[in-house]
Amino acid sequence: MMDTIIIGGGPAGVTAALYTARAGLSTTILYKDHGALKKAKVENFYGHMEISGKQLVEIGLEQAHHVGANVLSEEAVGITFEQNFTIQTTTDIHTARAVILATGASRATPRIKGLSALEGRGVSYCAICDGFFHRGRDVAVLGHSAYAMHEIMDLLPIANSVTLLTNGKKPAIDFPDNVIVRTEKVKEVCAQDGMLGKTLCGVLLDGGDVVELSGLFIAIGVAGGVELARKLGAVVQNNAIFVDEKSRTTVDRLWAAGDCTEGLKQIAKAVADGAIAGTDVVKCLSPVS
Repeated sequence: MMDTIIIGGGPAGVTAALYTARAGLSTTILYKDHGALKKAKVENFYGHMEISGKQLVEIGLEQAHHVGANVLSEEAVGITFEQNFTIQTTTDIHTARAVILATGASRATPRIKGLSALEGRGVSYCAICDGFFHRGRDVAVLGHSAYAMHEIMDLLPIANSVTLLTNGKKPAIDFPDNVIVRTEKVKEVCAQDGMLGKTLCGVLLDGGDVVELSGLFIAIGVAGGVELARKLGAVVQNNAIFVDEKSRTTVDRLWAAGDCTEGLKQIAKAVADGAIAGTDVVKCLSPVS
């Protein structure tokens, strides 16, 4: 088990790792790719007249490794907390005493009519959190990649049926035979009136088919910081993770830094956030003896 796992290998995550690793905390960085910086040209960061975002990230990851952090190219798809954190990636499972979410800006929620209005009323972003409410019923996962597979595997043991809705995209991986795959675009999320107001009843697909559902779980692309925070019950507002002045979330021993939190979306701010989170983790933890 690690002292600290940092999910995200950009400026915020690497900076946090520099502080935790140098302080003697066992530290692992999990990152999927170069994120939003992979195609960027940076001309407004201290000490660089001009540098590619890809090069900046690579130098940062090398720097983190140099001070003792483990740097692993693994995509995080799930996270749970029971005394300590368990992070599931596409290839492994990791545990830690503390976690810093530094995944960059959250990907936009798909623009599907009726979706946002039904969040918490049948539309969910966390299968392990809300799947229980749909046991023995028909549910669907909106997505097409490894993240969607992770949510599906949590739902299969408890649901009557699980449908994968790719929203017009080709599945990126092979899904189990007992998962119904619909590749049409989703035109609308349908609602019905209930005792507590409107709730999800299904989705309308291109071509006119209606898939009746009790629950719809959103798992598009990769699991960003906001999605992982939601899985742990951390407060999210304005599609960003809420943190205090010490970069702490509302969940004990969970920090967030950089573009997954509110504020200026700039490298300089991400570095500052990472420094704040990293130094606070050091204050709150001591290396396991």
